[in-house]
Amino acid sequence: MKKMYTLWTMVLLAVLSMSFTSCEWDDDDEIAYTLEGTWKGNMYMSSEWDGRVYDASYSEICFLRDPYRYSSGTGYWIDYYNNAGWGTNYVANHIEWTVNYRTITVYFLEEGTTLWIENYRLDDAYFDGTIFDGDTRVDFQLRHTSSPNWNNFQYWGWDDYYYDYGYGYYYSKSAVAGAEQKAQKPQPKRFINTNKTEQK
Repeated sequence: MKKMYTLWTMVLLAVLSMSFTSCEWDDDDEIAYTLEGTWKGNMYMSSEWDGRVYDASYSEICFLRDPYRYSSGTGYWIDYYNNAGWGTNYVANHIEWTVNYRTITVYFLEEGTTLWIENYRLDDAYFDGTIFDGDTRVDFQLRHTSSPNWNNFQYWGWDDYYYDYGYGYYYSKSAVAGAEQKAQKPQPKRFINTNKTEQK
């Protein structure tokens, strides 16, 4: 009888363990589903350029879900500047993102850097939480917006329509334009600004 009890206990634990894993996976899928779209707000990003630091006035981030892997996808992240010294008012990057055990990981393709989003609340209208770059943590709040027209972003950004991703248009960085721009002068170095006063 004791052996039978032990066997049933092990089976029950195995089933519960699979249930918890399944719930976590479903939770990540639901987060990714709600996250999909374009968000706008202050992410407290800054860029260093030619010895000076410039504070972004706001950021715009678009998350597009992978139709085959629902808790991950691609998109773009653009920081806008009112007083940038490098000849344009934004810095744009393609991103790849995943939701894993509720942590959102954002990888910047052109920069080769990663940010993590944790301790967040997310609904159809607002997205607030903490962004972390490995050293610095800052709280943010974004609001859900509609997607802009990306045809104008050619500087550290995109040139022409590349393909329809299934959830909207996806733009490819021009390798030629990018090489010419980087040959002329280096790209601004972006980082999280811990000074949470109103940015200029």
